[in-house]
Amino acid sequence: MTDQPQTAEALMRSRFDAFRRGDRDWLLATWHPSTRPDDLDLADNPRWRGLQIVDTQAGGPGDTTGVVEFRATYLVDGELGILHERSRFVREDGRWLYVDGDVR
Repeated sequence: MTDQPQTAEALMRSRFDAFRRGDRDWLLATWHPSTRPDDLDLADNPRWRGLQIVDTQAGGPGDTTGVVEFRATYLVDGELGILHERSRFVREDGRWLYVDGDVR
């Protein structure tokens, strides 16, 4: 992905798409260095189905921090699951980065 997301929500959407495609390079590149894992194994990645943004706090083009609450649906062994998380983002050097999140 060449275009940098301009908001925390746009980064969240691009990361969801990256999980859906299994694009570990984009996921690692958009993860803040302080919390980024050394590697990301997506071998057991579920089949991601949909993303619903529940709430956002800040995270706009003029902000340096943001929070995006979302629900992502997925399939594992034919069973539907939901990941509900409040994710924290920071903008450094003009780029939004995922920091961490609290699973609900």
